[in-house]
Order: sequence, then structure tokens, then C-alpha cells
Amino acid sequence: MSHETQIILDRVVLVKVDANIYGARKKLKKEDLVLADGSKLPPEDLASLGSKRLLDPDKLTVFNRLKKEAERICLRVGTRFLGGFAVPVESAASITTELERIALDFAAAKTEFIAGYDAAVTDWVVRHPEFAGIIEQAVDSVEFVSTRLSFDFLVVSVGLPDSLPPADVARLESKIGSLSEQMFYEISVEANQLIEQSLLGKEQVTRNALRPIRRMRDKLDGLGFLDHRVAPVVSTIDDLLARIPTKGAIEGSILQEILATAMLLSDPDKTRRHGEGLLVNQTPVVEETDVDEIVEQTEFESPTVPTATTVATEPTSVIAESVSYSPDFTDLFDGIFDDELEPESVSEDWALGILLDKSQADAATNDSNEDIKPDDQSDLVAVTADGDDDVDAAEHSDQDYWF
Repeated sequence: MSHETQIILDRVVLVKVDANIYGARKKLKKEDLVLADGSKLPPEDLASLGSKRLLDPDKLTVFNRLKKEAERICLRVGTRFLGGFAVPVESAASITTELERIALDFAAAKTEFIAGYDAAVTDWVVRHPEFAGIIEQAVDSVEFVSTRLSFDFLVVSVGLPDSLPPADVARLESKIGSLSEQMFYEISVEANQLIEQSLLGKEQVTRNALRPIRRMRDKLDGLGFLDHRVAPVVSTIDDLLARIPTKGAIEGSILQEILATAMLLSDPDKTRRHGEGLLVNQTPVVEETDVDEIVEQTEFESPTVPTATTVATEPTSVIAESVSYSPDFTDLFDGIFDDELEPESVSEDWALGILLDKSQADAATNDSNEDIKPDDQSDLVAVTADGDDDVDAAEHSDQDYWF
């Protein structure tokens, strides 16, 4: 395992969110349909009939909302990884606290739903009296529905097993190495939403527009160890935020800079190139200059300095001072309307199983983490487990852009 891979694994924990939500649907059967004389359905190998709802889907909205909220909480500081979320170790305690709150809200919503389940089914039948028969014959019992509503989460540390074929090690390191690409992609999704919902066509915006900018900045800063090009991008955002007025509407040139920064972040490739360019400009330049030239230049600038009688002929390395870089946004709009980047594949259950397949002896020697307070250890466990089911895709951004 490479040193870079080990550094990443030491800096993150894997958060798995397991939310099961009752669908209140059943497969639609042929006998459920009343066909006109002479009409017939296509064969099953050609078309399927779909499903029928057993109650008002709005009754289940609260569970879907809580599930998506849990995923947004993880994405706020982490990035998708192996069906879960790779979260910085130092953020694990706060993530656990918020997920515990959601678990309590989910349990309360479940209790309320189960108590009103029979009434919800009856109301649905009343609203569709002509199809009462096909609804009633498919209704599930309250006991069954209760088993289909649950919320839980798991926080684990991960590592590569000691004995693993080189090919599998290479594949897992490739997955770990792609974390930065996934992070930049998630940032681009949120930046695009900010542009479309809040910035385009606006002559002024409220300070609410800064919330997603700050959120993206904090995520990049927390996951900066994934890619060396992140730190300069964070500095660019910090410089912009420092120049924004503390009161009043945001307009004029500063609003255009916010738009330009959002457009930069909306393109993962441009974001990486921008960070790389800033690093190049910040790197000291090494020049080899003959000592004769240095002495001659010194004599020209300061005639009172005695002339050297003996000059070495060997070249000497001189470190030139780096010029402070002031980022501009003149090229940030190039390629903005290129095709949207495709998300990374998430079919990685096999990798999760290998990563979590650590020996109990290793877990015992590392059951305390220096980056997490001892009080929070009850929320972090090192486990040996098989791959869990993939978590459903979440919305990548809080829907909080209003002006």
C-alpha cells in the first residue's frame, strides 16, 4: 500500500447510512385491470404493468426527507465512497450527533405513521372507490409495514488487509485515489445549482448567496488532504469572502466575482487547473547565475563597494523571491458550457467488504483514535463486516437558495 493511500485512510472514517422506507406499492396484475371488449394487454416480455399505490404517497414524505437530510449532512463535510461517505476523522463526532437526532425524528415519524396506517388505507380506498377491491386485496399488515421502516447508521475506520493479492491492492488504491475526483464532482454539482438558482441574471443578491459558497469552501478545506491542489482554491475563496461587505445587498463587481468563482467551481477540471496554476506561481524559482555577473551587478549598484580581486568561476544557485500572486477571473468563463461531467460509478460493494475485513487483533490495538475525543468513542467502531447494500443517491445540495 502506498504512503499516500495510508495517509488518506488514516484521515477518514466511513459513514454508512441505512434508511429503509416502506414503498406502499404492489405489482399491478392483469386481473386488476378492466379491459374493454376486444382489447388485450401486450405480453410480459414486451411490457410490464407497473405498480399500484396502496395509500397516499404524501404520508411517506417525512421518511424520504429525513433520509436525504442524513445524506446531505454527510456530504457537507465528506464525499461518497464505497456506498457510504468518507468523512474526515475530526468531523466524525459532529456527524454522529446529527445522525442520532435524525434517528430519533425517524422513530417518532414511524410511530405516528403506524398509528394512523389503517386510517390512511381507508382514506385511500374512499378516494378511489371504483378500485377499492384491488387496493384492499393488496394491503399489508401493520406488523409487516413496521419492519419496512427503519433508520440506522454506522461509523467505521477502514484499512487494507495485510494479505491481499497485488492486483486487488491496486484496484482498491485506485478507488481510494479517485476520492478527490468525486469530491470535485460534488462541488461542481452544488456550484451549478447555486448559479442556476441564485446568480444568473441577477443584478444583486442577498447574503444568503454566501451560504453555499462557504459550505463548499469548508468541504474543500476539510478534505484538502485528498488533493494538493485544493489549498490554493480555498485561499482564492477566502480572499473573495474577505472582500465582501458585511452589510447590505451584494451587487456590482463583487457579485460578478462571486459568479466567476461559482463558475470556476462548477467545472472540476478548471478547478484542478486553477489550483495547479496557483501552486506553480507560489513555488520559488531556482536560477543559476555566474558569480561574475552578481559581482558586476553589485559594483554597478554600489560603486563604493571594493572590487573583488579573485572571483570563483563555479556557478552558484540563487533563489529568486516569488512574486505574490493575485488571482484574476479573466479566463474562468472558458468552457463553462461544456457537457456536464458524468458521476463516478458506485458499484463498489466488493471493495467495501475487503476494506472492512480487518483482523480483530488490529482493531483491538487501534480502538482509540488521537483525532477524536474519548467521549465520542462510543459512536465510532472498528468492525469486520461484509459489504452493505448501497445507499440510494442523495441530492447533492441543500435547497436553501432563496432571494
